[in-house]
Amino acid sequence: MIGENLILAGLLVAWCTVHSATISGPIASRVQARLGSAARIYRLLYNAVAGATFIPVVAYAWAVRTEPFFAWEGGLRVIQFAFLATAFPFLVLGFRRYDLGQMVGLSQLRCDASGKGIAAGGKLDTGGILSVVRHPMYFATALLLWARPLDVSAIIVNTILTVYLVVGTLLEERRLVDEFGDAYRAYQKDVPMLVPYKWARPLLRTRRETR
Repeated sequence: MIGENLILAGLLVAWCTVHSATISGPIASRVQARLGSAARIYRLLYNAVAGATFIPVVAYAWAVRTEPFFAWEGGLRVIQFAFLATAFPFLVLGFRRYDLGQMVGLSQLRCDASGKGIAAGGKLDTGGILSVVRHPMYFATALLLWARPLDVSAIIVNTILTVYLVVGTLLEERRLVDEFGDAYRAYQKDVPMLVPYKWARPLLRTRRETR
């Protein structure tokens, strides 16, 4: 069992490392330079390889799962429901603010779009759900990860992927500052990165006042 969990952890860390190292930066630049005029396929190729290599990791995690030692039962279901009820709107509304064609890599096939930016046309978008939290889909993903029953393999998967989400977000923040400069720095000051605590404050304040 320990050996299986170590293998699972190794597979996940390897996948996260390769995924993070190849999304942008020196490795991505070198590959795109070698592709030459075909560099526009890089984003689509990257997503295809990332998805294909993640499937065996998920399959292995499923194969080594055991009986959960923690389940959302009784009064805890309220917390689980709160996680899910919060995650899905943030996920859906987050997707609506992004140029999905550009994220997947299809837009780059039709033109010379670089894939930069976080909205259609590569422009900085701070509206809608992005005015509540800068990375709503990452926040939603973390909630969904931890809203499920937990066994040892789930703890390993959740912990590694949560750390990966945080590290990946910080790396993306650096890239966005380089791309948008002072506009993004101002955005960072006004809107939380991952946890929408500013959005929750008025709700908590209202709850206290009604007591």
